Amino acid sequence: MSLDILMKCTFSQDTNCQINSAFDDYTKGICEGSEIIHKRSFSFLYHHDIIFKFSSEKHRLQKIANNLYQYTDKIIQERRKALKEEKKHGKTNNRNYQDFLDILLSAQAEHDNSFSDTDLHAEVNTFMVAGQDTVAGTLSWLLYNLAQNPEHQERCREEIRGILGDESSITWDHLSKMTYTTMCIKETLRLYPTIVSISRQLSKPITFPDGRSLPAGMTVVLSIWGLHHNPAIWENPKVFDPLRFSPENLEKRHNYSFLPFSAGPRNCIGQNFAMTELKMAIAMILLRFKMMLDPTRPLILVPRIILKPKNGFYLSLKKIS
Repeated sequence: MSLDILMKCTFSQDTNCQINSAFDDYTKGICEGSEIIHKRSFSFLYHHDIIFKFSSEKHRLQKIANNLYQYTDKIIQERRKALKEEKKHGKTNNRNYQDFLDILLSAQAEHDNSFSDTDLHAEVNTFMVAGQDTVAGTLSWLLYNLAQNPEHQERCREEIRGILGDESSITWDHLSKMTYTTMCIKETLRLYPTIVSISRQLSKPITFPDGRSLPAGMTVVLSIWGLHHNPAIWENPKVFDPLRFSPENLEKRHNYSFLPFSAGPRNCIGQNFAMTELKMAIAMILLRFKMMLDPTRPLILVPRIILKPKNGFYLSLKKIS
């Protein structure tokens, strides 16, 4: 579902990826690429560029990257051709909106010298690769948490029903009013952050309060999982409690105590898109189904780039009449 949304918002393509096998190589490539990146992150030898360069994993990763590039390049060139034809004949596209690719191509046309084709491909591929598994994973964890905590599930459902009333479609105004549902999403991101760690290279030396210091140029890994489960910041950190994100509780904590999208100038540029996607998806699901845990399928967490259980998620759904 998350890839379908990305394809629609990025390229205006209706894909139905779960059924349409034409996109199997694309989705498998993203998953396999993530596995290789994870393996390199935790392999001391592969930290050395020379060693990794001559490994079989590097060659496989390069092949995956080339395939993803060719796929997006084909779409970009087709769109460019269509835009030229439209301009030539004085026509406009039949869509009443601009997708992500339209915006990027417009930016490139306005800033030709500062926005190259390499930049264009990088932006498109970053948006596609970073936005697929992360949103799908967070939505899965959210469904799991609401199934495990039916009182919160019901409160979200009642909130959404109260906001929508007799209306059949969800608008921006509706999304802004889903306060409790948003708190449940944020608590899910705290309890099960999709990206469990991030790394940064120090641009200058840093000295910690205890006197220890690190030199400029060193790569530092920050554990988002550790931060989000720190009992000094979060009381009973293993408990699912959406009220941690009520306005009064937010005021008591440091802004950097909650970092599901990182922070600062290199934070996740797609966080607003992701939150919108999550609110839309959970609203449509809760209006149609009740979720219950499958007690025969316990979760087993495994270390990966994207946090997910070893054998997937298993929930029971009951259709709401």
